[in-house]
Amino acid sequence: MTRAIDSLDKLLAPAGAGGQAGRVWLVGAGPGDVDLLTVKALRLLQRAEVVVYDRLVSEAVMAEVPESALSIDVGKQPGAHGLKQAQINQLLVDLARSGRNVIRLKGGDPFIFGRGGEEMVSLQQAGIRCEVVPGITAAVGCAAASGIPLTHRDCAQSLRLITGHGRLGEPQLDAAALAAVNETLVFYMGLSWSASISAQLQAHGRDRETPVAIIEKGTRPDQRVLITTLGGLAETVAQAQPVSPSLLMVGDVVRFYRADLQEQGVARAAGAGAGWSGL
Repeated sequence: MTRAIDSLDKLLAPAGAGGQAGRVWLVGAGPGDVDLLTVKALRLLQRAEVVVYDRLVSEAVMAEVPESALSIDVGKQPGAHGLKQAQINQLLVDLARSGRNVIRLKGGDPFIFGRGGEEMVSLQQAGIRCEVVPGITAAVGCAAASGIPLTHRDCAQSLRLITGHGRLGEPQLDAAALAAVNETLVFYMGLSWSASISAQLQAHGRDRETPVAIIEKGTRPDQRVLITTLGGLAETVAQAQPVSPSLLMVGDVVRFYRADLQEQGVARAAGAGAGWSGL
């Protein structure tokens, strides 16, 4: 244990002396609960010199960053983007070239809808050493915190993670391929387009009574779970006004949710259809 910590201390020591470039770690911050950080991520954060972080990184995770560290918020707010991705890429390169060792802290896992791949390629092209530290992605963290299995041999033999936000806004789903009944669908960043997602899936045969969970601020102290159906999804979002970060989970596995056995609160959605059963 001591040897591992000593090794990290050496890696994170300022590299500016002698003109050497620093390096960058793309670190997954997980879905919000600080206890879900990997041991390696926590060690890196606690010895950080510079932290470049996203909007989705929780305050509890950021509390692990030393006060002496330079913390740079590059978060993108829905509808009011801050730095463009190209600017973030260049910032990481510039910081490393100045001799800084940089923790690029991203909500969830860097390689699952976190644009970590783009940042890694940019750093590699600039000749900057880059290491990826995985994190618990939101689908896994939210499912665990809500007691909803992502797969179950009786009703879900496969799982798809889908971005609910297309490159130009509204997602263009291969809805026909997503209409399989024995599959769990998890939509990231899908709140704004929930009506479109619901309509596209139903148009290609997904039953309107398919259970849906909206998991708001999953794994955090103020987590909220809304239970509805595919047909009632748009109404539920309009009435309950869930905020980001929220995840949409679609499939029969949602029937396993038990509000009475969860520490976090649950709201039964007004839009849930009459055919609801199994809870």
